[in-house]
Amino acid sequence: MQNSAATLYQQLADDLSLAISRGTLPPGSRLPSVRRAAHSRQLSLNTVVSAYRVLEDRGLIEARPQSGYYVRARLPSPARQAGTESGPASPTKHAVLDLIGTVLQAQQSEGFIDLALACPRGGDFYPGNKLARLMGQILRRQPGMVSTYALPPGSERLRTQIARRGMDLGMTLEPDNIILTHGCMEALQLALRAVTRHGDAVGLESPTYFNLLPLLASLGLKAVEIPTDPQTGLSIDAVEVLLAEKRIQALVAMPNVHNPLGCCMPLENKKRLARLVNRHKVPLIEDALYAELQFADTLAPAVKAFDEDGWIIVCASYTKTLAPDFRIGWMEGGRFGVTLRKLKFASSVAQPAVLAETLGAFLESGGYDHHLRSLKRRYAAHVEKVRGLIARRFPAGTRATQPQGGFLIWLELPEGCDSVALFHAAMAEKISLIPGPLSSPGGRYRNAMRLSCCYPLDERYLAALVRVGQLACEQAAPPHGPS
Repeated sequence: MQNSAATLYQQLADDLSLAISRGTLPPGSRLPSVRRAAHSRQLSLNTVVSAYRVLEDRGLIEARPQSGYYVRARLPSPARQAGTESGPASPTKHAVLDLIGTVLQAQQSEGFIDLALACPRGGDFYPGNKLARLMGQILRRQPGMVSTYALPPGSERLRTQIARRGMDLGMTLEPDNIILTHGCMEALQLALRAVTRHGDAVGLESPTYFNLLPLLASLGLKAVEIPTDPQTGLSIDAVEVLLAEKRIQALVAMPNVHNPLGCCMPLENKKRLARLVNRHKVPLIEDALYAELQFADTLAPAVKAFDEDGWIIVCASYTKTLAPDFRIGWMEGGRFGVTLRKLKFASSVAQPAVLAETLGAFLESGGYDHHLRSLKRRYAAHVEKVRGLIARRFPAGTRATQPQGGFLIWLELPEGCDSVALFHAAMAEKISLIPGPLSSPGGRYRNAMRLSCCYPLDERYLAALVRVGQLACEQAAPPHGPS
């Protein structure tokens, strides 16, 4: 009975969501009263109330005292990027690197509320108990594993499962070509070391994942910011110009569930990108960290799926989906495989065998797909709830992405707002967030910010988010106060 009731209220919520998205129920229109909706649909009052609460959490409707439920004005998406001009190659500004250090330092301070980092925490997001049982079984069968040095290439069981799962993203991978790494960051670092030299220029999406900036700086590489659209991702026209003019020696991109925009590149764009890098013989380092967290039931393929001659290196890990502290990542290096294996051995030799075997056993057991479905539902609900709160509590004119997966939301605040000033004001109240300039080597996006929804949405988290909205409203208010 409970499952039936849950299906009924979810169905009603989905039907009304569709009517709102199509304009059948336009902004400002009044929804049928709870009693009227219950009577017309032959549902219980509680079922209708539950459906309306789902719509409230999604930010689609609002309750007005003594009046009823009304369709809210939708939270607009960030403006689409026009043009294809990329900036000149340049090192990351020191101010940006210093600001990244400040954000990371805040995570170590007691009492901070984290709206910043993409680091899910707690049993709600990871199958910790199942992994612990599997590890115990493995150690009971092979107690000598912990007293033996792990050597390359590492767990065959895990590499086989990675190759099998790669098929879901359209990739044909061989277990022998998969290199296990210390998280996705080591994979990205090894890839950059394999394909660049000090002083080379690397194309980056703009905005981009902020930790790429200190990585490039540490390797003496210059960044070229490439326009990236909030709905369609990396500008392929801009990439084509850069490649034709030989202005970049490598390219790093996140085509599926982009960080921080949450978008997935259209299929034709992916195919075109693969053709371009193969034709110009410029390596593409594809960050597929969030690719399995796409909300769609059928996953969109990786660009690596269309690689013709090995010029695409794909990197990923299980830190966001299974076990963050295991730090198990992987990469498939195409034509750069031999070089990458040598660099991995010189860097950190191999990954711990017991951890890799545990992940391999979990993937082999078939529990991963069930876990992923549950995780994606949870993140989709979190994203909708946070977007609804942004629509209600942030300044008028705020825009926010509608992610196609993952748990990150990119906000563009209205004119007059400064996300760096907002960051410092929030820090003073022990709230951490990611200001926009951290996502740009040149310190762009002063009016933008990134929020992370990968934590339990408890009272403390929600109160912190509301407070950030209040601070932003204070920034956006005209000098003589609100009209």
